[in-house]
Amino acid sequence: MFKMIAIYKMPADVNAFSDWWAGHAEIAKKVPLVKEFRFTKITGGPRGASDLHFMAELCFASKEDFKTAMGSPENMAAGKDAFSNYKDIVSVHFAEEEILKA
Repeated sequence: MFKMIAIYKMPADVNAFSDWWAGHAEIAKKVPLVKEFRFTKITGGPRGASDLHFMAELCFASKEDFKTAMGSPENMAAGKDAFSNYKDIVSVHFAEEEILKA
């Protein structure tokens, strides 16, 4: 599975981020060929509080689907929205996931 992962550090105003995220998620959900959306609120770490706040993953069935989606106008709109509002706290990563069964 191929993924686009956006990781957000702790925002100065968590409530404003939550309000923004509600609208941003609707933009992100329009990205084509997404097999699964995963939205994760980070609640802490081994030593208590974390400097991270939120992670969003857009999952794709194939590398071809991933490439097509990343070049889409819908993905460009989502990226523009994220970087226009939270460029100082967001980082974006591309990943290939392998799942090993126990």
